Amino acid sequence: MDKQTIYQHFRSEETSIIDELSSLMTQAATEYRPILTEFLNPREVYIAQMLLNTEPDLKMKTDGLLQGAERRRVLFYPEYYEPNETDFELALIWIKYPLKFATLKHSQILGALTHIGLRRNLIGDIVTDGERWQFVTAASMVNFLKIQVETIGKVRVHLEEITKAEIIIPIDEWQEIQISVSSLRLDILIAGVYNLSRKHVKDLLNSGKVVLNWMNTEKPDVEVAEHDIVSVRSYGRFRLNALQGVSKKGKIRVEADVLKK
Repeated sequence: MDKQTIYQHFRSEETSIIDELSSLMTQAATEYRPILTEFLNPREVYIAQMLLNTEPDLKMKTDGLLQGAERRRVLFYPEYYEPNETDFELALIWIKYPLKFATLKHSQILGALTHIGLRRNLIGDIVTDGERWQFVTAASMVNFLKIQVETIGKVRVHLEEITKAEIIIPIDEWQEIQISVSSLRLDILIAGVYNLSRKHVKDLLNSGKVVLNWMNTEKPDVEVAEHDIVSVRSYGRFRLNALQGVSKKGKIRVEADVLKK
């Protein structure tokens, strides 16, 4: 399958990730060795799986260190190779701070990490059990992070690398829902998930408050696909898991996970 044919199966804004993943796959195939990506979001992992169909001599495996991790690194490798955990070059960081006197938020932690120049694709999942916070990163970044991150917000912190045995059990705040919608247009799905009027959804889109797969969009008619993640400022985000057929009235039955603000 040539590249132009591949592009037709995805959105135009996904061309760059298609090119990047295709290049890594080609490298793995021609050099006959495993090649590792940075952290990918679920949509990008899905694209990688689809592209893998064009490389019959390659396999892929993902790992995000945490069970059920959303952000994962992908290893492309030839058939002879047997992957192991060390191939993914992952590190787990515990954010130590005075629990009795301060609180942290996911957005503060991500903001502090990106503020020091760390690219988002070098950061895995950020999780909490309600008090403690941990995050996954590329192993090569550990020393840099320990030196650079001394505060998050106004809270003094200390970053400590820990073993997989010390992973906390994160709070699962996702809730599964099932709704019926007239189409998979972005505005219709947002309205259905959050029980909002189409006018209000249009205002959210026009205000730049909607993100599809980590990219801002103002297009109400873009079609949402399985594994897509939609973020709506002030409301939260949802992940389209599966399409469950069409009802007798012509409505599309959708299964989604919702993470409310």
